[in-house]
Amino acid sequence: MKVVVQVVEKIMSEAHIHIPDGLTEDAIRQHIVGLYNSGQITPDLNIFQVDFESISATIVKQPQEAV
Repeated sequence: MKVVVQVVEKIMSEAHIHIPDGLTEDAIRQHIVGLYNSGQITPDLNIFQVDFESISATIVKQPQEAV
């Protein structure tokens, strides 16, 4: 029997980064998104928390072989 199991988790990552002083709230958001999109923040992200959301299993029917 073959079963496909699907687990859904919510993973929260945390990074400590430096933001230039004097930026507005919108500029801070833009700066963080820019770091993330460019991949510069990725090496600094550490898994902080994993929340289990759901799990499901589906039985995959396989064709019977002729004997």
